[in-house]
Amino acid sequence: MPAIVLVGAQWGDEGKGKATDLLGGSVDYVVRYQGGNNAGHTVVIGTEWYALHLLPAGILTAGCTPVIGNGVVIDPAVLFAELRGLDERGVDTSRLLVSAGAHLIMPYHRVIDRVTERFLGQNKIGTTGRGIGPAYGDKVARLGVRVQDLFDPKILAQKVEGALEQKNQLLVKVYNRRAVTADEVVAEYLEYAARLRPYVVDTSVVLNQALDDGKLVLLEGSQGTLLDVDHGSYPFVTSSNPTAGGACAGSGIGPTRISRVIGILKAYTTRVGSGPFPTELLDTSGDYLRRAGGEVGVTTGRDRRCGWFDAVIARYAVRVNGLTDLFLTKLDVLSGLDRVPVCVGYRVDGEQHTEMPLTQTGFHHAVPIYEYLDGWSEDISAARAVPELPAAAQHYIGRIEELSGAPVSAIGVGPGRDQTIQVRPLV
Repeated sequence: MPAIVLVGAQWGDEGKGKATDLLGGSVDYVVRYQGGNNAGHTVVIGTEWYALHLLPAGILTAGCTPVIGNGVVIDPAVLFAELRGLDERGVDTSRLLVSAGAHLIMPYHRVIDRVTERFLGQNKIGTTGRGIGPAYGDKVARLGVRVQDLFDPKILAQKVEGALEQKNQLLVKVYNRRAVTADEVVAEYLEYAARLRPYVVDTSVVLNQALDDGKLVLLEGSQGTLLDVDHGSYPFVTSSNPTAGGACAGSGIGPTRISRVIGILKAYTTRVGSGPFPTELLDTSGDYLRRAGGEVGVTTGRDRRCGWFDAVIARYAVRVNGLTDLFLTKLDVLSGLDRVPVCVGYRVDGEQHTEMPLTQTGFHHAVPIYEYLDGWSEDISAARAVPELPAAAQHYIGRIEELSGAPVSAIGVGPGRDQTIQVRPLV
């Protein structure tokens, strides 16, 4: 049985939790393959709202096994708080599996993340301050601490002491902060070992065996394509690979086992944090999208920056991810507009571009070229088939397909689990 990858096709916050939850009833495993608790998914089931940060959305679906892959960085305190919150609401969390190879976010990662961001001042990246970047930095520098290290106190102590030899020099001499004590860190993290042990397995073995047995595996990315450390709007990106290629490295599943890649994108565009955003609206239209779309970050609580749909970045996402399907969310937010602009290209220094500009400077200076489509006034939240949508909304979807280069296979018309139009099967 092939695996399916689900990725964000913009700057994150596209509604991947809704898509994962929708597919969760049809798949056997849902795998989070990168990122940390710097991202969030909101899932609405009936009148219940669930905000997930580290846990895959599949944990809310009976019979589905949620997996945290080796590509994720885990803050144990956050993980256990999230599990406790779901347990208190009657959600069965016992099925969770955690990779022994996943890296841990340590207390000194959080400290360094916050002080570094303050030190950058106006040049700050806009991180969440949760230690994700420094944890990935240590991973690449081979100074990281992995889940499996919790089960060997000697190894854990050696790794923490080795990391702090460098980190304390930076904290004390550069940032004028108090040194972090290795013994305190080790003692805190050894307390997590017994609690975490029942969940820990070799997830690569489990997932490949599941595929061999005909099980369906969904690989769920956090953040979005334009936040990918290699393919995003660098340096205003995350520290991992949310794109489809990262699904293989972050889960231990080979690329030949993936048959479908679904891109999630809003009917407009949002982003959180600093960085270029060609279609950003700093006027009443932006306020309308923010208010109507409830655009507040699940993890950060920050207002999201809002803009019109950008077909240039949609085409880019289709190309770098190899998207086979698009899941268009929040189409209902556009109801009530007389006309709906769509960015079909950029103008950079007098030249027209239909693809992403070659340089960061070009992208920073990109001016959107808009095509204006008719809007619609009808409430579409009860629609469950494309013919039930107003003609203008149907035309809008068709134009997005044409401009993006991939078919729209599902459409979100509201936040609820059932408020989705399935144009064609996704599994």
